[in-house]
Amino acid sequence: MKNNRRNFIKWSGLSGFGIGLAPSLVLKAKAEKQSSHLMVEGEANKPPHRLPSMIQNYYIDKVREISKKHSDRIYGLKTKKDALEYQAEIKNKIKDCLGPFPEKIPLNPVITGKLEREGFTVEKVIYESRPGFKVTANLYIPKNNGQPMPAVLGTCGHTREAKSSAYQYFAQSLARKGYVVLIIDCIGQGERLQYPTPGRESATKWGVTEHIYAGNPLTLVGDSMAGWFVWDAIRGIDYLCSRPEVDHKYIGVTGNSGGGTQTTWLCGVEPRLTMAAPSCFVTTIRRNLENQEVQDAEQYAPKGLAKGLDHFDFIAAMAPKPVILITQEKDFFDTRGTQETFEMLQHYYKLLGAEENIQLFRGDDYHGYHQPAREAMYGFFNQVTKISNDGKEPEFELEKDEDLWCTPAGQLSKDESKTIPEILKKQSIEIGKKRGTVSSSNLKKPWLKLYACQKSLKYRITEYTEQERNHCFLDLL
Repeated sequence: MKNNRRNFIKWSGLSGFGIGLAPSLVLKAKAEKQSSHLMVEGEANKPPHRLPSMIQNYYIDKVREISKKHSDRIYGLKTKKDALEYQAEIKNKIKDCLGPFPEKIPLNPVITGKLEREGFTVEKVIYESRPGFKVTANLYIPKNNGQPMPAVLGTCGHTREAKSSAYQYFAQSLARKGYVVLIIDCIGQGERLQYPTPGRESATKWGVTEHIYAGNPLTLVGDSMAGWFVWDAIRGIDYLCSRPEVDHKYIGVTGNSGGGTQTTWLCGVEPRLTMAAPSCFVTTIRRNLENQEVQDAEQYAPKGLAKGLDHFDFIAAMAPKPVILITQEKDFFDTRGTQETFEMLQHYYKLLGAEENIQLFRGDDYHGYHQPAREAMYGFFNQVTKISNDGKEPEFELEKDEDLWCTPAGQLSKDESKTIPEILKKQSIEIGKKRGTVSSSNLKKPWLKLYACQKSLKYRITEYTEQERNHCFLDLL
Protein backbone atom coordinates (compact mmCIF):
# COMPACT_ATOMS: atom_id res chain seq x y z
CA MET A 1 0.00 0.00 0.00
CA LYS A 2 1.28 3.45 -0.87
CA ASN A 3 2.22 5.53 2.13
CA ASN A 4 0.10 8.59 1.47
CA ARG A 5 -2.76 10.50 3.04
CA ARG A 6 -5.45 9.24 0.71
CA ASN A 7 -4.69 5.60 1.40
CA PHE A 8 -4.42 6.27 5.12
CA ILE A 9 -7.92 7.74 5.11
CA LYS A 10 -9.24 5.03 2.83
CA TRP A 11 -7.95 2.05 4.75
CA SER A 12 -7.88 3.20 8.36
CA GLY A 13 -11.35 4.73 8.46
CA LEU A 14 -10.14 6.89 11.36
CA SER A 15 -10.31 10.27 9.67
CA GLY A 16 -13.64 11.15 11.24
CA PHE A 17 -12.28 10.41 14.72
CA GLY A 18 -9.00 12.27 14.35
CA ILE A 19 -9.74 15.03 16.83
CA GLY A 20 -10.98 12.73 19.54
CA LEU A 21 -8.08 10.30 19.19
CA ALA A 22 -5.28 12.81 18.85
CA PRO A 23 -4.39 13.11 22.59
CA SER A 24 -4.30 9.35 23.11
CA LEU A 25 -2.21 8.83 20.00
CA VAL A 26 0.30 11.46 21.18
CA LEU A 27 0.55 9.87 24.62
CA LYS A 28 1.03 6.45 23.08
CA ALA A 29 3.75 7.78 20.80
CA LYS A 30 5.58 9.35 23.76
CA ALA A 31 5.34 6.11 25.76
CA GLU A 32 6.68 4.10 22.85
CA LYS A 33 9.55 6.54 22.42
CA GLN A 34 10.51 6.21 26.08
CA SER A 35 10.39 2.40 26.07
CA SER A 36 11.86 1.73 22.66
CA HIS A 37 15.34 0.20 22.58
CA LEU A 38 15.63 1.18 18.89
CA MET A 39 15.42 4.93 19.42
CA VAL A 40 18.79 6.61 19.06
CA GLU A 41 18.97 10.10 20.52
CA GLY A 42 21.08 12.65 18.72
CA GLU A 43 21.21 15.11 15.85
CA ALA A 44 19.45 12.77 13.43
CA ASN A 45 16.30 12.73 15.56
CA LYS A 46 15.96 16.46 16.00
CA PRO A 47 13.06 18.01 14.07
CA PRO A 48 14.26 19.49 10.78
CA HIS A 49 14.78 23.24 10.43
CA ARG A 50 11.91 23.91 8.09
CA LEU A 51 8.50 25.54 7.99
CA PRO A 52 6.15 22.54 7.71
CA SER A 53 2.87 24.34 8.07
CA MET A 54 3.38 28.10 7.94
CA ILE A 55 2.41 28.54 4.27
CA GLN A 56 -0.42 26.01 4.58
CA ASN A 57 -1.85 27.80 7.61
CA TYR A 58 -1.48 31.18 5.93
CA TYR A 59 -3.55 30.07 2.94
CA ILE A 60 -6.09 28.28 5.09
CA ASP A 61 -6.72 31.54 6.96
CA LYS A 62 -7.07 33.39 3.65
CA VAL A 63 -9.46 30.81 2.21
CA ARG A 64 -11.52 30.79 5.39
CA GLU A 65 -11.97 34.55 5.03
CA ILE A 66 -13.03 34.14 1.39
CA SER A 67 -15.32 31.23 2.30
CA LYS A 68 -17.08 33.22 5.03
CA LYS A 69 -17.61 36.21 2.74
CA HIS A 70 -18.97 33.83 0.09
CA SER A 71 -21.34 32.12 2.51
CA ASP A 72 -22.52 35.43 3.97
CA ARG A 73 -23.26 36.72 0.51
CA ILE A 74 -25.26 33.64 -0.50
CA TYR A 75 -27.39 33.68 2.63
CA GLY A 76 -27.70 37.44 2.19
CA LEU A 77 -29.63 36.89 -1.05
CA LYS A 78 -33.29 37.41 -0.14
CA THR A 79 -35.29 37.57 -3.36
CA LYS A 80 -35.52 35.90 -6.75
CA LYS A 81 -34.17 39.11 -8.28
CA ASP A 82 -31.13 38.89 -5.98
CA ALA A 83 -30.53 35.29 -7.04
CA LEU A 84 -30.81 36.00 -10.76
CA GLU A 85 -28.47 38.99 -10.54
CA TYR A 86 -25.96 36.84 -8.67
CA GLN A 87 -26.29 34.11 -11.28
CA ALA A 88 -25.56 36.51 -14.13
CA GLU A 89 -22.45 37.67 -12.27
CA ILE A 90 -21.04 34.19 -11.61
CA LYS A 91 -21.73 32.98 -15.14
CA ASN A 92 -19.45 35.70 -16.46
CA LYS A 93 -16.81 34.85 -13.87
CA ILE A 94 -16.94 31.14 -14.70
CA LYS A 95 -16.57 31.80 -18.41
CA ASP A 96 -13.53 33.91 -17.64
CA CYS A 97 -12.07 31.08 -15.53
CA LEU A 98 -12.60 28.21 -17.96
CA GLY A 99 -12.38 30.13 -21.23
CA PRO A 100 -11.84 31.58 -23.63
CA PHE A 101 -13.05 28.63 -25.67
CA PRO A 102 -11.98 28.16 -29.29
CA GLU A 103 -14.32 28.50 -32.23
CA LYS A 104 -16.35 25.41 -32.98
CA ILE A 105 -15.21 23.42 -35.99
CA PRO A 106 -16.99 20.55 -37.76
CA LEU A 107 -16.93 17.47 -35.53
CA ASN A 108 -16.06 15.21 -38.46
CA PRO A 109 -17.32 12.16 -36.55
CA VAL A 110 -16.25 8.71 -37.63
CA ILE A 111 -17.91 5.48 -36.47
CA THR A 112 -15.20 2.83 -36.41
CA GLY A 113 -17.31 -0.10 -35.26
CA LYS A 114 -20.48 -1.33 -33.56
CA LEU A 115 -21.43 -3.84 -30.89
CA GLU A 116 -24.92 -5.32 -31.00
CA ARG A 117 -26.12 -6.21 -27.52
CA GLU A 118 -29.44 -7.20 -26.02
CA GLY A 119 -31.44 -4.00 -25.63
CA PHE A 120 -28.87 -1.58 -27.02
CA THR A 121 -26.14 -0.91 -29.57
CA VAL A 122 -22.69 0.53 -28.86
CA GLU A 123 -21.13 2.69 -31.56
CA LYS A 124 -17.42 3.43 -31.42
CA VAL A 125 -17.08 7.12 -32.25
CA ILE A 126 -14.15 9.46 -32.85
CA TYR A 127 -14.83 13.21 -33.19
CA GLU A 128 -12.72 16.37 -33.38
CA SER A 129 -13.02 18.82 -30.50
CA ARG A 130 -10.29 21.10 -31.91
CA PRO A 131 -8.56 21.08 -35.30
CA GLY A 132 -6.84 17.71 -35.54
CA PHE A 133 -7.44 16.93 -31.84
CA LYS A 134 -9.56 13.78 -31.56
CA VAL A 135 -11.83 12.42 -28.83
CA THR A 136 -12.59 8.70 -28.56
CA ALA A 137 -16.04 7.78 -27.27
CA ASN A 138 -18.72 5.09 -27.04
CA LEU A 139 -22.33 5.88 -27.91
CA TYR A 140 -24.94 3.61 -26.29
CA ILE A 141 -28.25 3.62 -28.19
CA PRO A 142 -31.37 1.80 -26.91
CA LYS A 143 -33.00 -0.56 -29.39
CA ASN A 144 -36.63 -0.64 -30.53
CA ASN A 145 -37.34 2.95 -29.63
CA GLY A 146 -38.32 5.05 -32.62
CA GLN A 147 -38.94 8.35 -30.84
CA PRO A 148 -36.23 10.79 -29.73
CA MET A 149 -34.83 9.80 -26.34
CA PRO A 150 -33.22 11.68 -23.46
CA ALA A 151 -29.43 11.70 -23.55
CA VAL A 152 -26.66 11.65 -20.96
CA LEU A 153 -23.01 12.59 -21.34
CA GLY A 154 -20.83 10.31 -19.24
CA THR A 155 -17.55 11.74 -17.94
CA CYS A 156 -14.86 9.48 -16.52
CA GLY A 157 -12.67 9.72 -13.46
CA HIS A 158 -9.04 8.73 -13.10
CA THR A 159 -9.07 5.20 -14.48
CA ARG A 160 -6.62 3.87 -17.05
CA GLU A 161 -9.26 2.61 -19.47
CA ALA A 162 -11.69 5.52 -18.95
CA LYS A 163 -14.81 4.81 -21.05
CA SER A 164 -14.20 1.05 -21.14
CA SER A 165 -13.64 0.72 -17.38
CA ALA A 166 -16.29 0.10 -14.74
CA TYR A 167 -18.01 3.33 -15.83
CA GLN A 168 -19.72 1.01 -18.28
CA TYR A 169 -22.11 0.22 -15.43
CA PHE A 170 -24.00 3.48 -15.63
CA ALA A 171 -23.72 3.66 -19.43
CA GLN A 172 -25.27 0.22 -19.93
CA SER A 173 -27.89 0.73 -17.22
CA LEU A 174 -29.06 4.08 -18.59
CA ALA A 175 -29.24 2.64 -22.11
CA ARG A 176 -31.40 -0.23 -20.85
CA LYS A 177 -33.73 2.37 -19.32
CA GLY A 178 -34.12 4.28 -22.58
CA TYR A 179 -31.31 6.88 -22.51
CA VAL A 180 -28.80 7.57 -25.26
CA VAL A 181 -25.41 7.73 -23.53
CA LEU A 182 -22.14 9.15 -24.85
CA ILE A 183 -19.18 8.28 -22.63
CA ILE A 184 -15.88 9.88 -23.59
CA ASP A 185 -12.20 9.22 -22.91
CA CYS A 186 -10.48 11.97 -20.94
CA ILE A 187 -7.21 13.52 -22.03
CA GLY A 188 -4.37 11.32 -20.80
CA GLN A 189 -6.54 8.22 -20.36
CA GLY A 190 -8.15 5.48 -22.43
CA GLU A 191 -7.11 5.86 -26.04
CA ARG A 192 -5.94 9.46 -25.58
CA LEU A 193 -2.48 9.38 -24.03
CA GLN A 194 -0.67 12.64 -24.80
CA TYR A 195 2.80 11.21 -24.20
CA PRO A 196 2.38 7.76 -25.77
CA THR A 197 5.05 5.12 -26.20
CA PRO A 198 4.75 1.75 -27.94
CA GLY A 199 2.55 -0.74 -26.16
CA ARG A 200 -0.13 1.69 -24.91
CA GLU A 201 2.21 3.07 -22.27
CA SER A 202 2.75 6.70 -21.29
CA ALA A 203 6.20 8.27 -21.20
CA THR A 204 5.12 9.85 -17.90
CA LYS A 205 2.16 7.99 -16.42
CA TRP A 206 -1.46 7.90 -17.49
CA GLY A 207 -4.06 10.01 -15.70
CA VAL A 208 -2.94 12.45 -13.02
CA THR A 209 0.68 12.66 -14.18
CA GLU A 210 -0.26 13.29 -17.82
CA HIS A 211 -2.80 15.89 -16.70
CA ILE A 212 -0.11 17.77 -14.77
CA TYR A 213 2.57 17.39 -17.46
CA ALA A 214 0.22 18.86 -20.08
CA GLY A 215 -1.51 21.25 -17.68
CA ASN A 216 1.59 23.20 -16.65
CA PRO A 217 2.60 24.33 -20.16
CA LEU A 218 -1.06 25.12 -20.92
CA THR A 219 -0.90 27.63 -18.06
CA LEU A 220 2.19 29.23 -19.60
CA VAL A 221 0.26 30.07 -22.79
CA GLY A 222 -2.75 31.44 -20.90
CA ASP A 223 -4.86 28.28 -21.18
CA SER A 224 -5.89 25.57 -18.73
CA MET A 225 -6.40 21.83 -18.55
CA ALA A 226 -9.80 22.45 -16.96
CA GLY A 227 -10.81 24.42 -20.04
CA TRP A 228 -9.63 21.66 -22.38
CA PHE A 229 -11.56 18.99 -20.48
CA VAL A 230 -14.70 21.12 -20.52
CA TRP A 231 -14.37 21.86 -24.23
CA ASP A 232 -14.13 18.14 -25.07
CA ALA A 233 -17.35 17.66 -23.09
CA ILE A 234 -19.12 20.59 -24.78
CA ARG A 235 -18.27 19.11 -28.16
CA GLY A 236 -19.57 15.77 -26.89
CA ILE A 237 -22.93 17.43 -26.28
CA ASP A 238 -22.70 18.91 -29.78
CA TYR A 239 -22.34 15.35 -31.06
CA LEU A 240 -25.32 14.12 -29.01
CA CYS A 241 -27.42 16.98 -30.39
CA SER A 242 -26.42 15.99 -33.92
CA ARG A 243 -27.94 12.53 -33.49
CA PRO A 244 -31.56 12.02 -34.59
CA GLU A 245 -32.15 9.63 -31.67
CA VAL A 246 -31.68 12.41 -29.09
CA ASP A 247 -34.43 14.53 -27.56
CA HIS A 248 -32.81 17.93 -27.04
CA LYS A 249 -35.23 18.75 -24.22
CA TYR A 250 -33.50 16.25 -21.93
CA ILE A 251 -29.71 16.25 -21.87
CA GLY A 252 -27.94 15.26 -18.67
CA VAL A 253 -24.39 14.76 -17.47
CA THR A 254 -22.92 12.55 -14.79
CA GLY A 255 -19.50 11.38 -13.67
CA ASN A 256 -17.54 10.36 -10.61
CA SER A 257 -14.35 11.77 -9.10
CA GLY A 258 -12.55 13.40 -12.04
CA GLY A 259 -15.82 12.83 -13.90
CA GLY A 260 -17.58 14.67 -11.08
CA THR A 261 -15.16 17.53 -11.66
CA GLN A 262 -16.01 17.69 -15.36
CA THR A 263 -19.72 17.45 -14.56
CA THR A 264 -19.46 20.34 -12.10
CA TRP A 265 -17.49 22.62 -14.44
CA LEU A 266 -19.88 21.81 -17.29
CA CYS A 267 -22.87 22.86 -15.17
CA GLY A 268 -21.34 26.32 -15.06
CA VAL A 269 -21.01 26.86 -18.81
CA GLU A 270 -23.36 24.57 -20.77
CA PRO A 271 -26.91 25.98 -21.15
CA ARG A 272 -28.21 22.91 -23.01
CA LEU A 273 -28.00 20.74 -19.89
CA THR A 274 -31.32 19.95 -18.23
CA MET A 275 -30.07 17.75 -15.37
CA ALA A 276 -26.81 16.78 -13.70
CA ALA A 277 -25.40 14.33 -11.16
CA PRO A 278 -21.82 15.08 -10.05
CA SER A 279 -20.45 12.30 -7.84
CA CYS A 280 -17.56 12.39 -5.35
CA PHE A 281 -16.27 15.85 -6.13
CA VAL A 282 -18.50 18.68 -4.92
CA THR A 283 -17.46 19.93 -1.49
CA THR A 284 -15.89 23.31 -0.65
CA ILE A 285 -12.47 24.70 -1.50
CA ARG A 286 -11.99 25.45 2.19
CA ARG A 287 -12.49 21.80 3.13
CA ASN A 288 -10.10 20.70 0.40
CA LEU A 289 -7.37 23.02 1.64
CA GLU A 290 -7.90 22.18 5.30
CA ASN A 291 -7.58 18.50 4.42
CA GLN A 292 -4.52 19.14 2.21
CA GLU A 293 -6.50 17.64 -0.66
CA VAL A 294 -4.05 17.96 -3.52
CA GLN A 295 -5.59 17.69 -6.98
CA ASP A 296 -4.30 17.73 -10.52
CA ALA A 297 -4.46 20.40 -13.20
CA GLU A 298 -8.02 20.04 -14.50
CA GLN A 299 -9.57 19.96 -11.01
CA TYR A 300 -8.93 23.63 -10.40
CA ALA A 301 -10.83 26.42 -12.14
CA PRO A 302 -8.12 29.01 -12.88
CA LYS A 303 -8.71 32.33 -11.08
CA GLY A 304 -11.81 30.85 -9.44
CA LEU A 305 -10.76 31.54 -5.87
CA ALA A 306 -9.54 35.03 -6.76
CA LYS A 307 -13.01 35.73 -8.17
CA GLY A 308 -14.67 34.42 -5.00
CA LEU A 309 -16.06 31.28 -6.64
CA ASP A 310 -16.59 27.93 -4.95
CA HIS A 311 -18.08 24.61 -6.05
CA PHE A 312 -21.49 26.02 -5.12
CA ASP A 313 -21.31 28.58 -7.90
CA PHE A 314 -20.85 26.11 -10.75
CA ILE A 315 -24.07 24.36 -9.70
CA ALA A 316 -25.88 27.63 -8.99
CA ALA A 317 -25.08 28.77 -12.53
CA MET A 318 -27.34 25.96 -13.74
CA ALA A 319 -30.21 26.66 -11.31
CA PRO A 320 -33.11 26.12 -11.20
CA LYS A 321 -32.49 23.01 -13.33
CA PRO A 322 -32.44 19.67 -11.47
CA VAL A 323 -29.13 18.58 -9.90
CA ILE A 324 -28.35 15.79 -7.45
CA LEU A 325 -25.10 15.96 -5.50
CA ILE A 326 -23.66 12.52 -4.76
CA THR A 327 -21.18 12.03 -1.93
CA GLN A 328 -19.76 9.19 0.18
CA GLU A 329 -19.33 9.25 3.96
CA LYS A 330 -15.77 7.89 3.77
CA ASP A 331 -14.64 9.87 0.74
CA PHE A 332 -11.53 12.03 0.82
CA PHE A 333 -13.65 14.76 -0.80
CA ASP A 334 -15.05 15.95 2.50
CA THR A 335 -18.76 15.17 2.76
CA ARG A 336 -19.12 17.93 5.37
CA GLY A 337 -18.30 20.39 2.61
CA THR A 338 -20.85 18.68 0.37
CA GLN A 339 -23.48 19.17 3.06
CA GLU A 340 -22.54 22.84 3.45
CA THR A 341 -22.75 23.38 -0.31
CA PHE A 342 -26.07 21.54 -0.49
CA GLU A 343 -27.60 23.72 2.23
CA MET A 344 -26.52 26.87 0.41
CA LEU A 345 -27.99 25.47 -2.82
CA GLN A 346 -31.25 24.69 -1.02
CA HIS A 347 -31.45 28.35 0.00
CA TYR A 348 -30.58 29.49 -3.52
CA TYR A 349 -33.01 27.15 -5.31
CA LYS A 350 -35.76 28.17 -2.88
CA LEU A 351 -35.32 31.79 -3.95
CA LEU A 352 -35.87 30.61 -7.53
CA GLY A 353 -38.99 28.66 -6.55
CA ALA A 354 -37.47 25.24 -7.26
CA GLU A 355 -36.19 23.85 -3.95
CA GLU A 356 -37.26 20.34 -4.99
CA ASN A 357 -34.81 20.44 -7.91
CA ILE A 358 -31.71 20.24 -5.73
CA GLN A 359 -31.11 16.94 -3.97
CA LEU A 360 -28.35 15.16 -2.06
CA PHE A 361 -27.44 11.48 -1.86
CA ARG A 362 -24.90 10.41 0.76
CA GLY A 363 -23.61 6.85 0.64
CA ASP A 364 -21.82 4.96 3.40
CA ASP A 365 -18.91 3.90 1.25
CA TYR A 366 -15.45 5.05 0.19
CA HIS A 367 -14.63 7.11 -2.91
CA GLY A 368 -16.35 5.68 -5.98
CA TYR A 369 -19.53 5.50 -8.06
CA HIS A 370 -21.03 2.61 -6.12
CA GLN A 371 -24.31 0.93 -7.07
CA PRO A 372 -26.52 2.74 -4.51
CA ALA A 373 -25.18 6.06 -5.81
CA ARG A 374 -25.74 5.07 -9.42
CA GLU A 375 -29.28 4.02 -8.59
CA ALA A 376 -29.89 7.38 -6.92
CA MET A 377 -28.81 9.00 -10.19
CA TYR A 378 -31.09 6.73 -12.28
CA GLY A 379 -34.07 7.56 -10.08
CA PHE A 380 -33.34 11.28 -10.15
CA PHE A 381 -32.98 11.41 -13.94
CA ASN A 382 -36.17 9.35 -14.29
CA GLN A 383 -38.05 11.92 -12.21
CA VAL A 384 -36.97 14.58 -14.68
CA THR A 385 -37.53 12.70 -17.95
CA LYS A 386 -40.43 10.42 -16.92
CA ILE A 387 -38.98 7.85 -19.32
CA SER A 388 -38.83 5.04 -16.76
CA ASN A 389 -40.01 4.12 -13.28
CA ASP A 390 -37.17 1.66 -12.81
CA GLY A 391 -34.35 3.05 -10.69
CA LYS A 392 -32.70 -0.31 -10.03
CA GLU A 393 -29.59 -1.57 -11.76
CA PRO A 394 -29.91 -4.95 -13.48
CA GLU A 395 -27.18 -7.57 -13.41
CA PHE A 396 -25.02 -7.68 -16.53
CA GLU A 397 -21.47 -8.31 -17.66
CA LEU A 398 -18.99 -5.60 -18.48
CA GLU A 399 -17.47 -5.53 -21.94
CA LYS A 400 -13.78 -6.28 -22.36
CA ASP A 401 -11.65 -3.14 -22.66
CA GLU A 402 -10.42 -3.95 -26.15
CA ASP A 403 -13.97 -4.61 -27.42
CA LEU A 404 -14.80 -0.94 -26.77
CA TRP A 405 -11.69 0.53 -28.35
CA CYS A 406 -12.30 2.95 -31.21
CA THR A 407 -8.81 2.31 -32.63
CA PRO A 408 -7.21 -1.03 -33.54
CA ALA A 409 -4.38 -0.68 -31.02
CA GLY A 410 -6.31 1.08 -28.25
CA GLN A 411 -4.45 4.38 -28.72
CA LEU A 412 -4.83 7.26 -31.16
CA SER A 413 -1.65 7.42 -33.19
CA LYS A 414 0.16 10.67 -33.92
CA ASP A 415 -1.02 10.32 -37.50
CA GLU A 416 -4.63 10.15 -36.31
CA SER A 417 -4.63 12.93 -33.72
CA LYS A 418 -2.48 15.81 -32.59
CA THR A 419 -1.30 15.85 -28.98
CA ILE A 420 -1.25 18.74 -26.52
CA PRO A 421 2.59 18.97 -26.56
CA GLU A 422 2.51 19.18 -30.35
CA ILE A 423 -0.19 21.87 -30.33
CA LEU A 424 1.57 23.87 -27.61
CA LYS A 425 4.91 23.77 -29.39
CA LYS A 426 3.40 25.47 -32.41
CA GLN A 427 1.44 27.91 -30.24
CA SER A 428 4.53 28.85 -28.21
CA ILE A 429 6.52 29.61 -31.35
CA GLU A 430 3.70 31.87 -32.59
CA ILE A 431 3.52 33.68 -29.24
CA GLY A 432 7.30 34.17 -29.29
CA LYS A 433 7.15 35.75 -32.73
CA LYS A 434 4.45 38.18 -31.62
CA ARG A 435 6.37 39.08 -28.48
CA GLY A 436 9.61 39.75 -30.30
CA THR A 437 13.04 39.90 -28.72
CA VAL A 438 13.19 40.77 -25.05
CA SER A 439 16.27 42.76 -24.00
CA SER A 440 18.21 41.93 -20.86
CA SER A 441 17.37 45.35 -19.40
CA ASN A 442 13.65 44.71 -19.85
CA LEU A 443 14.01 41.33 -18.20
CA LYS A 444 15.55 42.96 -15.15
CA LYS A 445 12.71 45.42 -14.58
CA PRO A 446 10.07 43.01 -13.20
CA TRP A 447 12.64 41.32 -10.97
CA LEU A 448 13.86 44.63 -9.58
CA LYS A 449 10.27 45.63 -8.93
CA LEU A 450 9.55 42.31 -7.24
CA TYR A 451 12.49 42.54 -4.88
CA ALA A 452 12.20 46.27 -4.17
CA CYS A 453 11.50 46.68 -0.46
CA GLN A 454 11.57 49.70 1.82
CA LYS A 455 13.06 47.72 4.68
CA SER A 456 15.30 44.70 4.45
CA LEU A 457 14.25 41.94 6.85
CA LYS A 458 16.70 39.58 8.48
CA TYR A 459 15.41 36.38 9.93
CA ARG A 460 16.42 33.11 11.47
CA ILE A 461 14.58 29.91 12.33
CA THR A 462 14.66 29.08 16.03
CA GLU A 463 15.40 25.66 17.47
CA TYR A 464 12.48 23.36 18.21
CA THR A 465 11.61 22.52 21.80
CA GLU A 466 9.91 19.29 22.82
CA GLN A 467 6.59 21.11 23.18
CA GLU A 468 6.98 22.85 19.82
CA ARG A 469 8.00 19.91 17.66
CA ASN A 470 5.23 20.55 15.12
CA HIS A 471 5.88 24.26 14.90
CA CYS A 472 8.68 26.64 14.22
CA PHE A 473 9.11 30.35 14.66
CA LEU A 474 10.34 33.10 12.44
CA ASP A 475 12.26 35.72 14.41
CA LEU A 476 12.51 39.10 12.78
CA LEU A 477 15.72 40.80 13.95
